Amino acid sequence: MVMKNFLPRSLLGRTLLIIVMPLVVLQVVSAFIFFESHWETVSRRLARDLAGDIAVLVSTFQEHPEVKPRMWMLDQAARHMGINVTLRTGEVLANENDQDRVSNEGSLAVALAEQVHKPFRIDAESVDRHVVVEIQLVEGVLSLVTTRKRLFSTTTYAFVLWMVGTSMIVFGVATLFMRNQVKPVLRLARAADDFGKGRDVPRFKPEGAKEVRQAALAFISMRQRIIRQIGQRTAMLAGVSHDLRTPLTRMKLQLEMMGRDDDVGALKEDLAEMERMLEGYLAFARGEGSEKQQIYDLALVLEQVARSAQRNGTSVDLQIDGDLTVQVRRMALHRALTNLVENAARYGDRVWISAERKINGIEVIIDDDGPGVPEEKREDVFKPFVRLEASRNPGTGGVGLGLAIARDVVRSHGGEIVLSESPQSGLRARLRLPL
Repeated sequence: MVMKNFLPRSLLGRTLLIIVMPLVVLQVVSAFIFFESHWETVSRRLARDLAGDIAVLVSTFQEHPEVKPRMWMLDQAARHMGINVTLRTGEVLANENDQDRVSNEGSLAVALAEQVHKPFRIDAESVDRHVVVEIQLVEGVLSLVTTRKRLFSTTTYAFVLWMVGTSMIVFGVATLFMRNQVKPVLRLARAADDFGKGRDVPRFKPEGAKEVRQAALAFISMRQRIIRQIGQRTAMLAGVSHDLRTPLTRMKLQLEMMGRDDDVGALKEDLAEMERMLEGYLAFARGEGSEKQQIYDLALVLEQVARSAQRNGTSVDLQIDGDLTVQVRRMALHRALTNLVENAARYGDRVWISAERKINGIEVIIDDDGPGVPEEKREDVFKPFVRLEASRNPGTGGVGLGLAIARDVVRSHGGEIVLSESPQSGLRARLRLPL
């Protein structure tokens, strides 16, 4: 679980991690093998070669004390071996306690000990980019100065540069390639999100790898099936509405012709109740699904809803903060907000409406001073045809579809409605819409 917190969350980051981790491990293993095997082998060979040249020069000085052979050897060493040799007659090497500047040229020290068999001292710090080897001879100290290149192979730097360079190139190519592979997935996610919020996505087409195309084709097929089912349902409900309204209209006309006694009045009330219930059922089933989304100022909708409630005798306090422009289905959202406000006005004497723009969306809060709803029953009121008789007056209630329609509309926009206790002692409905 701790490791999971450090892993990248995006598909691009995780894919790059899958590619980069084996690459890093391969580079580390390669570097380890190179430095432990190849580098050590090359260093030992270079040290042996230099120690061999030094051994030859030491032998020459010992076997040819004459000046002419020595001068010839010094010239050859400088020209062909890259070693400058001088003899300091009468000097003696410092003891081990004084050898503070002796470098840890381990391979060269081992090779000199094997081939020269005389006291020596290695100094790799006194002369820049050079190594000084001092050999104790009988007649004095033989000083040999050569470049550090004779002990170090340039292939080390070339290896490191190639290793780092190729890694960066591979990483860059992998990043570019994976970004192109992830883009179709992101487009599919945006299309699914837009469609879930009721927005049209006509230009979406399958792109990317085979599996991504299959997912995109499945999404397109699903979208077409859902649109077709919504269209069929809307057409069926339109026919049902027409078929049911026709006999209701005939019955209303017949009642108007029958006079005005108490029985006729009761029948008229029953017909009005049936018509109102029918309107509620059809509105819930239809879900305003045929309306297209458009950019609209939610403040205008709230002002219309507040004025409508005020005309019906409800005291409404409206507060709007910030720009509330958002892409919505205006009529559907108007109906949802009207249901929420009417629900608050039905059970309270006063309604407070506030709306503000937040970072991730728009939040609308509707408070009332009514009896409220118990916490354990707040989710039940969103179920179709459910009315809480214990906490709501059944004589003033509807058919139990107002809040269900409101939540259905808000969720179709990608938002949510949550009920809680209001600071005004009643019920608070908090509506959130994504931008």
